[in-house]
Amino acid sequence: MARPPRLTPLSQLPDFDPRKVPVLAVDTHLPAVDRAVLQPEALERRFRTPPEWQPEIRQEPLWVERPPVPASVLIPVVVHERPTILLTQRTTHLSSHSGQIAFPGGKQDAADADLVATALREAQEEVGLDPARVQVIGRLPEYRTGSGFIITPVVSLVRPGFELVPNPFEVEEAFEVPLDFLMDPANHRRHAFMASGMQREWLSMPYRGEGASERFIWGATAGILRNLYRFLQATTTR
Repeated sequence: MARPPRLTPLSQLPDFDPRKVPVLAVDTHLPAVDRAVLQPEALERRFRTPPEWQPEIRQEPLWVERPPVPASVLIPVVVHERPTILLTQRTTHLSSHSGQIAFPGGKQDAADADLVATALREAQEEVGLDPARVQVIGRLPEYRTGSGFIITPVVSLVRPGFELVPNPFEVEEAFEVPLDFLMDPANHRRHAFMASGMQREWLSMPYRGEGASERFIWGATAGILRNLYRFLQATTTR
């Protein structure tokens, strides 16, 4: 009898696998972002003249004690006819968020001009994404992780036709997920788990592409995507 494939660990907490935590709810009651809003020109207009809105998730419960670490991630919207977001799966030996699905990004270096420069540099170092193909169109509010990072999400448009060269030390794989899938709350699942006397709550957005294994998007990546959903779904009143 064949054994089931071994699952890659998605958390550094012992005996905790977020994929096995029961689903409390699925947000099917919320509307999906209209696909017209997800087109490149509409995204540029939205960031150029943003609506009044509030992010849903700003901070995770802190589970480490250390000074906050400034960081940024690149949210690369790849300009296909059906736009996608470029994501990575981190390698399992990394010291933080190992094995998880993430945006390209990392902590700010002293040589970085600003957090936008950090996101562009990290994307080039992690997956070989040429900054010349990246058009930055805006930022989302800071997102504070339980591991002590203060993340600035940098939203960008990326012209297709690029060639990626993932850094094998940091990135197991790079892949794309349709933006309309991620911006539909019918694909947003809610979970909760008690660990060390603290209840952790999070969203997951499992995605299974054609012929691919499941991509279990959760944690900070799912939280930032949820904030992007709130931003794009907000009604412009100006």
